[in-house]
Amino acid sequence: MFKRDSAMVALKTDFQAVEYVETTAFGHALVLDGLMQSAELDEHLYHEALVHPAMFLHPCPKRVLIIGGGEGATLREVLKHNTVEAVTMVDIDGELVDFCKQNLHAWHAGTFDDPRLNLLHEDGRAFLENTHEQYDVILTDITDGLSDSPILALYTKEFYCLCHEHLTPQGVMSVQAFTLTIHRWQEHALIARTIAAAFPIARSYTAFIPSFLLTWGFVLATKTVDPLTVTAATIADRIIARGMEDKLRAYDQITHAAYFSLLRELRQNIARPGGIVEDGKAFSLDV
Repeated sequence: MFKRDSAMVALKTDFQAVEYVETTAFGHALVLDGLMQSAELDEHLYHEALVHPAMFLHPCPKRVLIIGGGEGATLREVLKHNTVEAVTMVDIDGELVDFCKQNLHAWHAGTFDDPRLNLLHEDGRAFLENTHEQYDVILTDITDGLSDSPILALYTKEFYCLCHEHLTPQGVMSVQAFTLTIHRWQEHALIARTIAAAFPIARSYTAFIPSFLLTWGFVLATKTVDPLTVTAATIADRIIARGMEDKLRAYDQITHAAYFSLLRELRQNIARPGGIVEDGKAFSLDV
């Protein structure tokens, strides 16, 4: 899939192996630890799906927290909303972020220089444990980590409870939540159950990402508003009010409904009873 040439750039940070490569099908791409992370020609499909259902569900998101998001594309999408007054982005890998600043201009579009941004290089969970700030939207854009690695701490019930505590009453959380297909759904279901243990409302949704060769899953969680009840007219009105009619490539009020229109088989599998991820406890994908 990857066509690697002399223009490829690579480095090893304290946390991961980073490569910036040219691909035959999707243009330049960011590869982390040998796995496709983000490709130039379709990264907007992933980042718009992660960001905008949450941002438009909130009537007026002013303060946003991004955990991860090193490429800067999640930040780019957040800052399209004219309601946003401040964004805190916490990515532990400062070397990766610097690399992306230098090489992934098409992703971040210069938004690392936006004065509304407070960029921190520290552990995202520790940040939440030590801050008193409240946010309208929290977005977690981190690598897959259901294994014995430090990032697992960002997938536990206790972490999602922290997110809940740091959201305003109308606050919304959105997380990337692994592959979600009829053949591979167990990891997503585990995360969805875990989030549902911390939030009163948690809904799964999907977007197909061609460079992943998969349909990707996300979970949107709130304290009060069910994303399945928001009307197309409400989304359309908010797009216009925020001056974003020409700033969105994939997302609009029709796409919003499509994201949450899961196959019956997927809905049944996600709803199966099973365990959750908790600090210091073993978990299983078996249901």
